[in-house]
Amino acid sequence: MKIFSGTANPGLTKDICRVLRQPMGDCTICHFSDGELRVKINENIRGADVFMVQPTFSPGDNLMELLIMIDAAKRASAKRITAVIPYFGYSRQERKDQPRVPITAKLVANLITIAGANRVLTLDLHAEPIQGFFDIPVDHLYASPVLIRHFIKRRLKDLVVVSPDTGGVPRARAFAKRLGNDTPLAIIDKRRPGPNRVEILNVVGDVAGKNCLIVDDIMDTARTISEVAVILKKNGARDIYACATHGVLSGSAIDSLERSPIKELVLSDTIPLTPEKKISKIKVLSIATLLAEAIRRIHQEKSVSSLFV
Repeated sequence: MKIFSGTANPGLTKDICRVLRQPMGDCTICHFSDGELRVKINENIRGADVFMVQPTFSPGDNLMELLIMIDAAKRASAKRITAVIPYFGYSRQERKDQPRVPITAKLVANLITIAGANRVLTLDLHAEPIQGFFDIPVDHLYASPVLIRHFIKRRLKDLVVVSPDTGGVPRARAFAKRLGNDTPLAIIDKRRPGPNRVEILNVVGDVAGKNCLIVDDIMDTARTISEVAVILKKNGARDIYACATHGVLSGSAIDSLERSPIKELVLSDTIPLTPEKKISKIKVLSIATLLAEAIRRIHQEKSVSSLFV
């Protein structure tokens, strides 16, 4: 087994290797003077089971880097190449909902397959049907067990799980069930007139006097979750918590979070936070153990289905 890291999140790869007690693969990634990426694998991987760890946030260069790493491993005669993509970029354009728009999630799936990947290991896709866009096996894990353990330890009383939109109801319902069968669910009925623009309508469910936990998959501009927190407060909510798997936190996200009534935002480390994003409201949990166990089972040809919960 050989585990290589791209430049997007080497800290996560180091944590995975530490859990597996496995050295990180030796790989040089640099740029030519014109910005073109150069990748060189500095050790023999002929016949090896290779895992390339690279989230594709800020997707351009990180995605291209992953593709080049896969191609390098394929041409070095690796036996099997698994693309480990903790955050799968371009996943929010997974269907043609308007005329003359692309389906970028399918395009990226094609690129990864054609580059030479034999398998994909990923976490909390924005839409589960994206698994079917690949013509190779996909292991789709969920960060919810890691996030749920954190909130169980907090022992929050009178807790209501909140879905920020109707599309997230299955995720929020599953989250509530694992917190306890009696944990109620509330839903935000919202309308989105354009990209990154949200018009909040109303709250479906009783949140008055309750602690609220907003559950989402991707935290991008944080505008939606901040507006959801405000409307929950207006409806009498007590303390407001939030969690998401992927902390993109683009644009003015940190300012929005600072001004919002959210008490704590819990994220996984699929995307590393830059220093200016490490504010007191944000807590980051590691998913290295989860990914490491999946990698171990894939390498040993064991079932990973028990990790899909």
